[in-house]
Amino acid sequence: MKGIILAGGKGTRLYPNTISVSKQLLPIYDKPLIYYPLSVLLLAGIRDILLISTPTDIPNYQKLLGDGEKLGIHISYKIQDHPRGLADAFVLGADFIGNDSVCLVLGDNVFYGKDLTALLTKAMHQAEAYGAAVFGFLVKDPTAFGVVEFDKQHKVISIEEKPEHPKSNYAVPGLYFYNNDVVAIAKDVKPSPRGEIEITSINNYYLQQGRLQVTLMGRGISWLDTGTPKGMHKAGDFVKMVQEMQGFYISCIEEIAWHRGFISTKQLQKLGENLRMTEYGQYILSLVEGKS
Repeated sequence: MKGIILAGGKGTRLYPNTISVSKQLLPIYDKPLIYYPLSVLLLAGIRDILLISTPTDIPNYQKLLGDGEKLGIHISYKIQDHPRGLADAFVLGADFIGNDSVCLVLGDNVFYGKDLTALLTKAMHQAEAYGAAVFGFLVKDPTAFGVVEFDKQHKVISIEEKPEHPKSNYAVPGLYFYNNDVVAIAKDVKPSPRGEIEITSINNYYLQQGRLQVTLMGRGISWLDTGTPKGMHKAGDFVKMVQEMQGFYISCIEEIAWHRGFISTKQLQKLGENLRMTEYGQYILSLVEGKS
């Protein structure tokens, strides 16, 4: 399975912070926001990754992440001239996806929880077996998201994009798994009244064919939306609190690559040495020294 991170858009809800820089390059506590969705793909064992962003921001991502070699993965880049909807990722990434299945994660979503890796593995298997796998997350106000509707037997019967009157409080977070059919499906999706190729249209296509699996994320999983200044502040506070209380870092991409066997202990130590002057680097070195 291949992975796509969609990190385009102008981030207008974060202006003036994002007038000159992509929001996914802004910090969530001690690391750039882009580390969090990247860590999700690494936890899923995905090593071939496409990052989609704007012509202005691509060079900055390349400066930060390079080609991924230092993490034992491969990162390529694709320009999105202007936002055309989430499903556009599969049109732009068609050559990259090739004949493989694919996971799309949005660049401004933060996921955390002890069962996250198990959920990712389950979703990967579901996408391969059925066609598509997404998640449902209970929120107070789902009007800004795709919303899942269930019948009395808890079977999914619809997914509606940003409804004024939601039929449930279960939102679909920005993490999606599909088989290779998604490329052709995305190319056939007609733009919505907003002028975008909606990811919900793809989900409903799979749903109508009985090929969509929806797994509810329980209380053990945290999903943080960072699309506003308040959201970014809350996410930073959450990461700070968890790391200080538990001593383990959230979305340390070097640590995940090491645990996954993508890089050796010697390579991990080198990455830590490059950041020795920071607490983040000291944490990486503590892993080598067996202190965490």
